[in-house]
Formats: sequence, C-alpha cells, structure tokens
Amino acid sequence: MSDGAAIWADAMIAAALVAIDPGAASLLLRAGAGPVREQWLDLLRELTPSTTAVRKLPPSISDDRLLGGLDLAATLQAGRPVMQRGLLAEADGGILIAVMAERIAPSTIAHLTAALDTGSISIERDGLSLRAPARFGLIALDEGIDDECVSPALADRLACHLDFGAVARADLGESLFKSTDIAAARELLPQVRLSDDAIAALTTTAVVLGIDSLRAPLLACRVARIAAALDGGTDVAESHIACAARLVLAPRATRLPATEDDAGSNDAPEPRDDQPESEEDHSNDGPLEDRVLEAAQAAIPADLLKRLQDERAARTRASSAGRQGSAQKAPQRGRPIGSRRGEWRAGARLNVLETLRAAAPWQPLRRRTQSAGKSSRLIVHKDDIRITRFKQRSGTTTIFVVDASGSSALQRLAEVKGAVELLLAECYVRRDEVALIAFRGKGAELLLPPTRSLTRAKRSLAGLPGGGGTPLSAAIFAATELALAVKAKGQAPTIVLMTDGRANVARNGGGRSEAEAEALVAAKQLALTGIPVVLVDSSPRPQDKASQLAGAMQARYIALPHADATRLSRAVMAEAGRG
Repeated sequence: MSDGAAIWADAMIAAALVAIDPGAASLLLRAGAGPVREQWLDLLRELTPSTTAVRKLPPSISDDRLLGGLDLAATLQAGRPVMQRGLLAEADGGILIAVMAERIAPSTIAHLTAALDTGSISIERDGLSLRAPARFGLIALDEGIDDECVSPALADRLACHLDFGAVARADLGESLFKSTDIAAARELLPQVRLSDDAIAALTTTAVVLGIDSLRAPLLACRVARIAAALDGGTDVAESHIACAARLVLAPRATRLPATEDDAGSNDAPEPRDDQPESEEDHSNDGPLEDRVLEAAQAAIPADLLKRLQDERAARTRASSAGRQGSAQKAPQRGRPIGSRRGEWRAGARLNVLETLRAAAPWQPLRRRTQSAGKSSRLIVHKDDIRITRFKQRSGTTTIFVVDASGSSALQRLAEVKGAVELLLAECYVRRDEVALIAFRGKGAELLLPPTRSLTRAKRSLAGLPGGGGTPLSAAIFAATELALAVKAKGQAPTIVLMTDGRANVARNGGGRSEAEAEALVAAKQLALTGIPVVLVDSSPRPQDKASQLAGAMQARYIALPHADATRLSRAVMAEAGRG
C-alpha cells in the first residue's frame, strides 16, 4: 500500500470517528482545495446523521455572528430586546467546518478555544446576559502555504491531525463504513471501557515522542474508545489504541523514539532449548507500550526532523522579518476595529448599527416618558452614539546612509555594499520601501528616493563611487530631512547609518575638529525627532567615535564584523517597533 493510500485509509477512519462523536474527535485537516479534500468532506456528510447540524465558519466572521447578541431588526419591531443565537450555539451537538483556518483572527481563536474547553458560550453585552451550550466538533481546514499554519492553541485542542499532501486521486478508495455502522457505534459508545494499561500505553507513547501537551493523551484515549465502538466492541483492544496513536500522537511528535543499541540487544538471555515455542513467541511480543509506540512510529512522517527544522526556521524568519509598517489608530481610514461611545463631530464616522443597537433596549422605557405623538419614533439619546474606530497599518521606509569616503573606500566599502544588499533583500521580503543616501567629498547625495524596486536599489548601490572626505554632519542632516518627509506622508521611517564615525569635513568646509562637533550636534537633533536609527560601524575594529555618535543620536550600535543580514534585519525591525 502506498503512503497516500495509507493516509486515505486513516482519513476514512477519522471521518467515521468524527461522525460518531464530533466533540471528542475534532480534526485538523491540512489540504488545499481540490477533489481529494472535497471527497473526504462528502464522505463525512454521508456518514453524519441527518439530524446533526453542519455549519461553515468563515475566517472573517464577526463576534456578533459567532457568539450572538442583540437582534436589531427583531428588537425594533417588537419594542423589546430580542437576542439572536450565534454560530457556536447553532452548532451545538453538530459539526463546525472552519474554512481557511490558518487565517482566523486571534479574537475568533480565543472564542473557539474557550467554547471547546467549556462546551458553552457566555454573552454579556448590550445590556443582556446569555449562557448557551456549545458542544460541537470542529473540522479545521488548513490551506496554508509554506509557513502558514493554524494557531497552535487551536491545533492543540483538535484530536486527529491529517495531511493530504501525499494523497493523489488514484489513492482514493471506497468508503469502509456505512451510516448504519455510525448509528450502532453511537449507541454502543457509552458502554466502552478503557483499561489502565491502555491509558498507560498512550501516555508513555506521548512522552517518548516528545509531546509536552497533556491534551494529546487525553484526546487519544477518547479516540481509542470511539474506535472500539466503531468495531462493535465494549473493550478497547490493541488495534484501537494503535489507531489513536496514529491519528493523535504521531502527527504531534517532536522527536523520534530512541533505538536500542546492538549491545543491549545482545545482552538478552537466549531461550533454552527445552522452552516451548509458544512461550518464546509470546516473549517476543513485548509490552503493550512498545507495540503502540511501533504503530505510532510507523505513522510518523519520514521527514519529521526536516519539518521541525523548517518550522523553527520559519519562526526565526517571522521574528526577524516582522510585519510591514506599524499599526496606528486612524479616525477615518483603515480597517474597522470596533466602535466606541463618543460625540458625532467633524472627522468622526457614525456607526449606525451600533448606535441603534445601543438605543434599542431602552425604547420601551423612553416611550413611556414621551408624549403619545412620538411613541412610534425611535428615540436616540446622546449616550447611544457610537463612533467607528479604525486601525491603519503604515508603510515602512528604510533609509540607508552609506559612507563612501576615502577611509571607508580604501578599507571596507565593498563589505558595506555586501551588507546593504543582504539587508535590501530582507526589506524586499517585508515589502518595505528603501532609500539610499551616499556621502563623500563635500556633501551627501540622495541616490535613490524611497522605492520598492530591489533592482533599482542594487543598481544604485553598485554604481556607488568611493573616495574623498567624510561629510558626516551633512549626511545626518540629509537623512533627518528625508525621514521627516517620509513621516509626514504617514509612513514609518528607519535610518540605517553605515560609517566609521570619523568626520573630517564640515558643511562650511571646516576641518576635522569642527566637523566632529557638527556631527554630534546633528546626531543630537536627530535624536530629538524620535526617529529610530541603527548605526553600523564599518571600521575594521569597533571605534569609540562611532559608539559616541550612536549614543548621541540614541541609535542601536552594531559593529560590521558581527552584523550579518539577520542581525541587521532584527535590529532594524526592533528600532522600527520602538518608533
């Protein structure tokens, strides 16, 4: 049997387990939209009893639709508060299918995990209080590409994990179960018993596979009981325990089981000649824990170690790359993030639905205090006004200020160019804009205005000439002016200054002492703007002048010998977050 066919066989068993007890056999399915996933969903619908509610959960669902709340239309019509049920309450006793689960908002994840833990939802809003049961099975469809994945908090609460990456249409077979099998298993499930040995075997297997979560063995025990009921038995057998180990424990493994060395196996006593053959065969079976571990190990992906390394690398890239721009509150533009009580004045956007929602529960009381002529009108008070809040993510612009003077050109200009190119690639991944200022001779020159074109940035950097004096103060003033212009456009600027810190040309043509004093003044003025700065010391050895300059402009100081692209990227994003 091919790997794809074996995975599909387990997938058909998992569909039957979900149909029998959705709440105990929730499932995480990593598969893109296609015929394989659709056939599995069709199989699940065929096995699920017609009385079981099946609902879809979109990734962008609102809290009102998810949890429930005030039914505005019914409230205005009835003249009294009327509550509406949310999607979680509607799915009580049924199955909830979360489409594109990897993109569900964190707030929705919090509500889902709370409902899975408690089996109920609690609403206290709009002057109303409601507690409703929400015991449902969740099917999370993970369509993520590369680094995208379902929230770990949600995945930890889902019993079975399946990956259809290796399943082709040729691997799909006929269903192993019928709806009558599901009905019989549902009736038999309360009578199924789980022995202490079975619990110990699943717990030991979880420990050996490096599974830290306590939910995993608990979920495996539940799945083993459902598998026994599916087979028509009241006692959990070894095959049912192995099934739970394959579906629940193996996908969560973080390490491979340790293998016994040859010396240990050779130390085992040899069987006596007079020992019966049946006893010899029985001794080779080993304890139940070992056999369950073997079943789980057979289901572990062959590239487990590579997957774990890729996941760690993805987390490292995510922490170093960060997000594009910074989240800022905006009065009229951006993504809506809810509403607040406030005055409807110029520049504010009235949230009509939330205003009506706030006013609706008070209509009976307010109408009794009004004259009969106005009793049919909606009465809205000042305290009912709700203003929409927005959050807008500003773009990030990284301004590279490169020292192309004689001291750097003769020593490390080539290394500076290489470091800038690596960091430019990091900025391109984050979709940041980049700008390039070079200083040499008597002044600083803007070689590249803010752009997202990586090709233009590299071309400008490759044609950067070297030689001449070090007009450091002119470069700092030019970078400050450009950063303030970027900030005025609503973007978040970050300056990366690459220099050895040895200024020798003032803006009026003065000598070294005047140039150094002027550079310190420019650095202090830059610090007053609050613009984040990273100073990269490009000298062969770290210099006191460069560190003093970094202190004056309150910049993060990094020496170029230790500044690889990853460290520079982390420093830039850290300073951008600070700004």
